[in-house]
Amino acid sequence: MKTNILKDKLWLVFILITVVTWGVWGAFSGYQIQNGIPDTIVYIVWALSMIPCAIVALIINKGKFMCDWKSAALGCTVGLLGAGGQLVLFKALTLGPSYIIYPFISMSPVIVITMAAVFLKEKATRWQIAGIVVALAAILLLSLETGQEGSPVSGWLWIVLAILVLLAWGIQGFFMKFANNSMDAESIFIWMAITAVILIPVAWFMNGDATAFMQTEHAVRDCWASFGIQILNSIGALTLVYAYRYGKAVVVSPMEGLSPMVTVLLSLIILQVIPNPLQIAGICCAAFAMYALSK
Repeated sequence: MKTNILKDKLWLVFILITVVTWGVWGAFSGYQIQNGIPDTIVYIVWALSMIPCAIVALIINKGKFMCDWKSAALGCTVGLLGAGGQLVLFKALTLGPSYIIYPFISMSPVIVITMAAVFLKEKATRWQIAGIVVALAAILLLSLETGQEGSPVSGWLWIVLAILVLLAWGIQGFFMKFANNSMDAESIFIWMAITAVILIPVAWFMNGDATAFMQTEHAVRDCWASFGIQILNSIGALTLVYAYRYGKAVVVSPMEGLSPMVTVLLSLIILQVIPNPLQIAGICCAAFAMYALSK
């Protein structure tokens, strides 16, 4: 009986790891900007950080890798939606401030929940429904950053790009769950790593500052520092795939979006940044959502 209970809660363990790693990653992601690392370089470092995690996944799976045409199609779909969303996000952040763009993107669980309910016929308990609603409110509240408004919004293109990222990551979550029905989680992640690396040339040519940055004196040191931050994102992505394997998408997805709670708490404790009232409300909502979704 205890074994069954633990198995039923595996999704919760994995998604909590994702929330924590992505939350820590979010808290220290400003380090890269403060040190003048171009977004293109950050993407490349992130893609490379997926490789060691993919190797770990391959070892866990005893060297097995599903590479038939169906698995390749599903794996590449999940990977390209995720990595492609990263590239579009970089461009969006050059046109609009993050505290406006992130609320758009962090609502991607709405897409996952809708698609899972329609196509996978997933249902949630009353507690979980309450948790989903409150989680979505928490995601929005925690995404409303109060950073400096020094970056003016340029035109309407940023809205289009932000919506594209929202759709990409929302659809990715659905396909991640759908792929788990016929693939092992390790193979899904390996395909995610492969597609992330494949898009490196695209990222390189998106920003002319990349070449100039790599010629600076501290380029190698800054890249290694960025790698230490980005691998947290990759670890969270791996455990997210496992969470979708063992849990319902309608429950996993809202919890995935609660990582800003960790970011805010770390900002308060380590970076000595006091959260605003909306973020405090978001923390309270997130705490309740985690309890309700784990019921």
